[in-house]
Amino acid sequence: MSNRNIMVSNGNNVANRDDVRSQFCAPTIFDLFASPLSEFGSFFSPLLKEDSIKVDLKDCGDHYQLKADMPGVRKEDIHVDFKDGTLSISASHNKSSEKKDDSGYLVRERTSGSYFRSFYFDDVDAAEGNINAAFVNGELDVSLKKQEKKQPSATAIKIN
Repeated sequence: MSNRNIMVSNGNNVANRDDVRSQFCAPTIFDLFASPLSEFGSFFSPLLKEDSIKVDLKDCGDHYQLKADMPGVRKEDIHVDFKDGTLSISASHNKSSEKKDDSGYLVRERTSGSYFRSFYFDDVDAAEGNINAAFVNGELDVSLKKQEKKQPSATAIKIN
């Protein structure tokens, strides 16, 4: 069995864990802004939290099976692309609600968000029929058929 490489990206975030980040990454300008806000407890945590698509990725032998939970997202707002070995999943949602009670209080709330995940596969080809996707009941299901990796070849070039 050959070694297969899969690289996973969670949006633009290279490392999500603070302990890993602190070992290998210098503080960023964003750390300067996030640090004072952390003193206020959980009030600002929604602003600091990075939303992402929750996925399960399984190696099924001859193919990969990816399941992504995307509740509240419409099929029309999901985009799945495969280019240069990278499967990219992006989605956006907008929701608004209005609640009124008898005491005169009116609440209007709006939420919106965008999500992005990418996965690199070195053994998947984008040829027709190799990648299939379906979206049912808030779950995106993507199947990616594996291909044998082409071995690098060397050719002698005759000089005229």
